[in-house]
Amino acid sequence: MQFDDYEPGNFYDELFAAKGEPRPDAMPLIDRINSLSPEEVQRRQQAAQIALFKMGVTFNVYSDNQGTERIIPFDLIPRIVSANEWATLEKGLEQRIYALNLFLADIYNEQKILRDGIIPSEIIYSASGFLKPCMGLKPPGGIWCHITGTDLVRDRDGQWFVLEDNLRCPSGVSYVLENRRVMKSTFPLVFNTMQIQPVEEYPSHLLETLLNLAPPHLTDPTVVVLTPGIYNSAYFEHSFLAQQMGVELVEGRDLIVADGYLQMRTTKGLKRVDVVYRRIDDIFIDPKAFRPDSLLGIPGLMDVYRAGKVALANALGTGVADDKVIYSYVPAMIRYYLNEEPILANVPTYLCWEQQQQQHVLANLDKLVVKAADESGGYGMLIGPIATSAEREDFAGRIQASPRNYIAQPTLSLSRVPTLVDDHFEGRHVDLRPYILYGKKIYVSPGGLTRVALRKDSLVVNSSQGGGSKDTWVVCE
Repeated sequence: MQFDDYEPGNFYDELFAAKGEPRPDAMPLIDRINSLSPEEVQRRQQAAQIALFKMGVTFNVYSDNQGTERIIPFDLIPRIVSANEWATLEKGLEQRIYALNLFLADIYNEQKILRDGIIPSEIIYSASGFLKPCMGLKPPGGIWCHITGTDLVRDRDGQWFVLEDNLRCPSGVSYVLENRRVMKSTFPLVFNTMQIQPVEEYPSHLLETLLNLAPPHLTDPTVVVLTPGIYNSAYFEHSFLAQQMGVELVEGRDLIVADGYLQMRTTKGLKRVDVVYRRIDDIFIDPKAFRPDSLLGIPGLMDVYRAGKVALANALGTGVADDKVIYSYVPAMIRYYLNEEPILANVPTYLCWEQQQQQHVLANLDKLVVKAADESGGYGMLIGPIATSAEREDFAGRIQASPRNYIAQPTLSLSRVPTLVDDHFEGRHVDLRPYILYGKKIYVSPGGLTRVALRKDSLVVNSSQGGGSKDTWVVCE
């Protein structure tokens, strides 16, 4: 039996309630794996990885002397989420995105939340993602965050927390779709017996969300996916989503502002573009409005955008909501804008710009995780319990030099999922990134990307930091 020696450990295990005791929703999967020999499990793992390789499922790592392009590691043991749990997560994510959208509309226009003292003005104005050129913007339908990836974690007691919000250019959904394709061929009998909610509808929902941004009088609006190019870390995803939606994949050099509109160069001349799914960060998208040295964007795009002659997803300026200091105020946003209590809790957070909280952080660096407010991908982070004294001293200096730029959180004992290690299974820590689309209504794709820390005892799940991915199964009642 494959799982006879598997130890869930002193963590919340997503598949086992205790040693030898699978959770009810996981029983069909565990029974199927137990019926296979260790050699057959390894063969299926290798076949899955080869299939992803042949599909070209890659990501790029910058400044890596091993080469830029890599196949993202994949583990064939999925995470399973019950229908009841998913229903709660879905409602919580819808609530959170709705509030964040109201926040973005407010701070770039009337700024009521600042005048009422819910969030200090200096926190907003000092955020690197707050863009003054976006003041007064009113995106189509009043929607700012069309595509969001919200990172969730589960603690030792099984409680869910929001770890961070990703509203700029969240990546990873292509892995969700390709992982599912591979898993269906790896465990076809399990898919035939378990009612697993499908994820294949995401591209059609994404296209519908984008088309919703076009002026209603256009009968055949043109949608494009704007990529920085082949060297971007998520280029595979950009090309994959464009292909899945049946729209053009373009770079900045393929577009030009002409006659007051954004236009695409084609073999038949210029063609008007109505909606852009941008995978370029705000400050690189228009060298006239933001960074003059940007070679990725389109000069004059901001003027066309302001005039309402092209729609962008996500809207420019949404990155302010990714700031990890502003993240700590999202529960207050929910209460302020919706007059509701948050369904999903934040991880408890210490703000280093507040003197008393900073003193607590400095005195407890060996127990806390410290994060830079505007970093992502596992960079700019200190995991206190495993850091050296020199690393903690370095971060103490950083905090004191730039307190606005740091937050700290308790070190959570992240939940684990059995993961194939050589010829046996060991628990590895995971997080979950569901993808939320905001068009005519809010759609949460069932499940999301489970990222797994493949290194033993590691809490860092990012692919750029040695992490991998798993399929996520939301099972019906």
